[in-house]
Amino acid sequence: MESHHAQLADNLARVRERVAAAAESVGRRPDEVELVAVTKYVGVELTAALLTAGCSVLGESRPQQLWEKAADPGLATARWHLIGHLQRNKVRRTLPVVELIHSVDSWRLLESINECAAELGRTTRVLLEVNCSGDAAKHGLTGDELRRMLPDLPKLEHVSVCGLMTMAALEGGEAVAETNFAALLQLRDDVQREAPADIRLSHLSMGMSHDFEAAIRQGATLVRIGSLLFEGAAS
Repeated sequence: MESHHAQLADNLARVRERVAAAAESVGRRPDEVELVAVTKYVGVELTAALLTAGCSVLGESRPQQLWEKAADPGLATARWHLIGHLQRNKVRRTLPVVELIHSVDSWRLLESINECAAELGRTTRVLLEVNCSGDAAKHGLTGDELRRMLPDLPKLEHVSVCGLMTMAALEGGEAVAETNFAALLQLRDDVQREAPADIRLSHLSMGMSHDFEAAIRQGATLVRIGSLLFEGAAS
């Protein structure tokens, strides 16, 4: 396992170098971009090794896997993000263990989060997922649906909507991905001007292992990277 630790540390260093280079290429500071390590394909041991290597913000796509890993004593220092689809019947168990939910895609889900957060005596930070690729198989709001939500967001006293998230089209490569990311940036800038004064859409979650540099060039503040971090390390 020692060699795996060394491999993970090397992978993490190389990814951080690429994040920094992409940010600096468009005049941004590297510390404006947070790396979310996606651990859905690896077990607890390898996830713990990544923590030891210095990556503390971890993302899971499935609530059940998130619950299991968050309960493991070896991962007690992790800061968890849910990056995948969340059903309303899984909200109550998810809220106590997450720092941020990236993937809120309906008003009904927002209401459920608000209700459960109120019962827990907390405020939950969320991003609203937008479908910028037009792929019918993907979750996410349309731009019009997002705009219709804006006036009602302040009613959710236990939810802090702090940005937007998207996934690029599966086909078309980095050029299409960058177009999708640019669309989210433009949408954010447009709706921010229309939003209630206390709604600040500061964060953009976009970009994965194959397209995160394009996302950073288009303003990503959170990039969700999995496979690049675990190359050469067995789970």
